[in-house]
Amino acid sequence: MSPRALLLDLDGVLLDTRPVMEVAWQEVRSAHGLDIPFASYERYLGREFGDIMQRLGVADGEAVRRTYEAKAVAASHLAQEFPGVSEMLHDFVAAGWRLGVVTSKHIDRAAPLLGRFDCHFATVRTPAGLGRAKPAPDPILLALVDLGVDPAAAVYVGDMAVDRESAARAGIAYIHAGWGYGQPSSPAPEIAGSPEELLQLLCSAEPFVEGSLV
Repeated sequence: MSPRALLLDLDGVLLDTRPVMEVAWQEVRSAHGLDIPFASYERYLGREFGDIMQRLGVADGEAVRRTYEAKAVAASHLAQEFPGVSEMLHDFVAAGWRLGVVTSKHIDRAAPLLGRFDCHFATVRTPAGLGRAKPAPDPILLALVDLGVDPAAAVYVGDMAVDRESAARAGIAYIHAGWGYGQPSSPAPEIAGSPEELLQLLCSAEPFVEGSLV
């Protein structure tokens, strides 16, 4: 059987990091005098931080990034695993899937969070690496090269519109994590309401051998 790949977003799919982001954004507002509520920042979750700053009209994005990341590291203990995620990951590995993470969080913050899982991720792609960040297809395609898996045998699980766009541009199947932060965009994608439902949906299906579910 050809290898299959499960690629996952981090924030809103593997871990609930919203409390971390809220604390970090409050620090940004205080330190830089920004009158931008967290809800405005949250609209663009899934995009690279610099991209979000441009969309919010923040002039000194790099200074804001430094403040945000320092506070996010200090508050990382607030991040919590979504129930059932660890068990799901181990079951996918047992079923022969190759696991990877594609996230817009930079590697220095993503790596410690992923280290909480007693699970081997065969690749992690972040904006610190080659190529463009989501919604470009680059990080997904590079992850598949890392794994040696064809796009027709892969699926990306995300929770924001930017995740779906990146998967579509990469030509791979997409499933919306219904337990995450964003609402599914129209037309409605395949939705998994829980990690257990995702496992059931994919491991009970025929392997992807031609085309994609996009």
